[in-house]
Amino acid sequence: MADRGASFKRDLSEWRVVLVAWRLLVLQAADPVVSAGMVEHSTYRAHPWRRVEHTLGSGRRLFYQDAETLRREVARLERAHKRIRGTGPDGRPYDARDAATRAWVLLTLFECVVAMRRLGGDPYDAVELAQAYAEFKEAVAAFGLPEGEIPATAGELPAYFARYARERLEFTEAARYLLGDLLREAPRPRRLWFLGDAGWRVVRRVVARVIRELTVADLPPVVRERFGVVRTRRAALLSVVLHRGAGAVVPFLPDRLRHRSPEPSRPKRRHPHRDGRGPRLDRFFREVLDQTGDGVITVHDLRAMAHNVCWQLELDEAGEARVYRAFDSWWEQLRAVMDADGDGRVSREEFVAATLAGLDRDEAYLERGLLPALRALFAAADTDGSGFLEFDEYRAVFGGPRVHPAELSHGFRRLDADGDGRITREEFLAGFTGFFTARADSAPGTELLGRA
Repeated sequence: MADRGASFKRDLSEWRVVLVAWRLLVLQAADPVVSAGMVEHSTYRAHPWRRVEHTLGSGRRLFYQDAETLRREVARLERAHKRIRGTGPDGRPYDARDAATRAWVLLTLFECVVAMRRLGGDPYDAVELAQAYAEFKEAVAAFGLPEGEIPATAGELPAYFARYARERLEFTEAARYLLGDLLREAPRPRRLWFLGDAGWRVVRRVVARVIRELTVADLPPVVRERFGVVRTRRAALLSVVLHRGAGAVVPFLPDRLRHRSPEPSRPKRRHPHRDGRGPRLDRFFREVLDQTGDGVITVHDLRAMAHNVCWQLELDEAGEARVYRAFDSWWEQLRAVMDADGDGRVSREEFVAATLAGLDRDEAYLERGLLPALRALFAAADTDGSGFLEFDEYRAVFGGPRVHPAELSHGFRRLDADGDGRITREEFLAGFTGFFTARADSAPGTELLGRA
């Protein structure tokens, strides 16, 4: 068994942190500024599991990587938050750069790790808590928050959380949705491919019930009071069983099993003989364009795509600006061609029909929106400026914990038309052009979203 010790960074990487992950999202979403930003700018409704991955992934970059990774992550968050501002549905202005809100989001990450240890039956003692908090503060100092926003000592945290909960937290739209409808509507995680859609619908009912009851049971009493939710005896028992069980087992696991690491998903099977152009566009709309999952695309969906690209590649400010400009131009093309009533929304049916009509009518159709966006994406991914995408650069764009390595390698080989082990910009653009225009699923590029 590994030494217990006190390490916030190590504890944050434990698998059992998933037991408090939904609690973390709910606590953050209870801040009205966070909620407004999530409602207006986030894709959490359509991609809740990605939201969890991004939150925990950002925490890992902040707290247990090298100083340069920390600096890049802070800079990336600064740029992302700069765009998250506006006026919420209730008429209140919001800005993700609000110092108090940023401090709250960071401190909830620390508090949830503390709660994980406490609920698991191995709480930090006073000395360990002070050590863990010092480790936490060392990293968050890079954000340059005003003095006083982050409590000076761990001993001040209970008073801070109680005061913040009473003065700032609300049962916001985002918090309410996280605890209710989202769990009942959540899409199937790719790692649970073996359940199929029908199996996932059955399992989802159980998952929704368990996560909601566990989250309510584990919320701080002052937050439950603010939300008007009650911790039942059954929920309390569920919390004890899950947390104490994990707390008893996890310390005896070897590090490779105790701490989180990517787990690949199973490759999808091919159906090579169908005419896949229409279904392919339909799938592209659902899995790529409709980032918010509401059945239509708006400028926010395209900007969410740009944000995700910039996140994956950890671009600098100039690189991010180029990607955002290209995706904004793509949206303008989609809006001009497809938004007949001028309401700023394009439905799936409108997208598929208009794209097919545009491709049949105009050979340069893709050049008016998609291809310029892809050129910006290629330039961003080509980190060494060689004019080629090596496999590592390709993986940075299309890889991730939900993509099987074999699937990634297959996609790379399909785009590498001359088989020289690297992808030129022309091969890259030709692959995407094939995805949109090829009638047969055997053409290069048709499997950019995986084998159907």
